[in-house]
Amino acid sequence: MKKLFTLFTATLFSIAVNAQTVVDIIVASPDHNTLETAVLAVPGLAGTLSGPGPFTVFAPTDAAFAALPIGTVDALLADIPALTNILTYHGVAGSALSSSLSNGQMITTIQGQKVTVSVNNGNVFINNAYVTFADIVATNGVVHVIDAVLIPPTGTVVDVIVNSPNHTTLEAAVLAAGLAGTLSGTGPFTVFAPTDAAFAALPAGTVQALLADIPALTNILTYHGVAGSAFSAGLNNGQMIMTIQGQDVTVTIDNGTVFINNAQVTVADIVATNGVVHVIDAVLLPTTVGIESTNNSKVGVYPNPVSDVLRFNLGQTSSNATYQVFNQTGALVLSGKFNANASSISVEDLKSGLYTVSVIENNKMSSVRFVKN
Repeated sequence: MKKLFTLFTATLFSIAVNAQTVVDIIVASPDHNTLETAVLAVPGLAGTLSGPGPFTVFAPTDAAFAALPIGTVDALLADIPALTNILTYHGVAGSALSSSLSNGQMITTIQGQKVTVSVNNGNVFINNAYVTFADIVATNGVVHVIDAVLIPPTGTVVDVIVNSPNHTTLEAAVLAAGLAGTLSGTGPFTVFAPTDAAFAALPAGTVQALLADIPALTNILTYHGVAGSAFSAGLNNGQMIMTIQGQDVTVTIDNGTVFINNAQVTVADIVATNGVVHVIDAVLLPTTVGIESTNNSKVGVYPNPVSDVLRFNLGQTSSNATYQVFNQTGALVLSGKFNANASSISVEDLKSGLYTVSVIENNKMSSVRFVKN
């Protein structure tokens, strides 16, 4: 394997030294026959890429094209507009050496849409494609070899959700909260998208209660969104990412499996025109859900969801305050006064579901919602 890699490296080095243009590099490479055929099939493209440029080309190998669904390459070769759209998505006007690339950088392609750069421990990715060999310099630009074909996205992150058969609840929630317009904007956005099964795993009645409580619903949904395109290749174990809601989520990577808080990423890097979507198997709940306050006090609860003991962050509120817990129908199910030494209450006997706890002090009240497992 080492000998084969050395031979491959030597071949590319020889190509780089002798080549005059980015097209010459592609044509001379033994690992880019499909790309060569595709470029030559598009009228005028080889001539353009042989011009003064400069150009940067992200060049998928033959193996990358072979990994596409059966028949895809033949179909593209028979559909020149579609083929042109894909090939120009692999090209950039200008010479972008790997040393000039940075994590999270977005680069506009010749096709017009942007690709996202991820840099992690010295490894460079373009969208979800790994740069296996960088900086093959030509007289009119540079070529980077990649291990996957870049497919231009056709819809926004909202379109990805709407067109998914496994995200009907998330779709309904996004529309109900009035977030579809914002998430269809220029962005970019990263969305951690819980499946229908993830929502169904919440306590009975929780989804219906949230759909009837738009502030709480919005608080939860914005906790699933991040400003910027965060591809999986750019994530690190222990990384904290601030959400649109304002609180952080934690990235955990265990043997290649990615988790956002306690939710596993089951499908990563679904590219959209304005960001990226990662499918997750659990609903993310912020520490405090749906704060409403009449005295500007910062009251929060944790853990959320809770099993046995609900703890309070009372902020400026005194620990001598009283509390009232209401179920989804508005019935009072718990009440009392905080222990002077501990701001917590037992909710072990409550049924699973969505609750509101109100903290009262001096005739002023703050209300916080929580989920009981």
